[in-house]
Amino acid sequence: MKHLSYRTISANKNTVNKEWVIVDAENLVLGRLCSQIAAILRGKTKTNFTPHVDCGDNVIVINAEKIRFTGKKMNNKQYVRHTGYPGGQRFATPRMMMEKDGRRVVEMAVKGMLPKTRLGREQYRNLFVYVGTEHPHAGQQPKAIEVKL
Repeated sequence: MKHLSYRTISANKNTVNKEWVIVDAENLVLGRLCSQIAAILRGKTKTNFTPHVDCGDNVIVINAEKIRFTGKKMNNKQYVRHTGYPGGQRFATPRMMMEKDGRRVVEMAVKGMLPKTRLGREQYRNLFVYVGTEHPHAGQQPKAIEVKL
């Protein structure tokens, strides 16, 4: 039995093949889109997925300001933050946040779906979100992918 050729192949930093993909977020539902993006960032869509290695792709999201929410979430959902001072709790709706910066809602949703570890922070750095269709990553020749909903 010691001559079996079946071995579990684990990916490492040298053997990982990281690619660039681009996703158009226009008229897509926020949570459904971001769960797919988080899976791509983690590398779950690859055959050589290894949980302790950053084997995911680099993801570019365009048209982030045209994202959709279901129901009345655009006005009723609340994001809570704290300034650090007494009485410093602040609330914001997705509509208010998208008026300030259209990218922030997508970034926060994806970040919440990644692991809360050093590896999760490293994987989050592979996400690039842009308002509009222009992005500076044309040199990487990203593949356009359709998100399965």
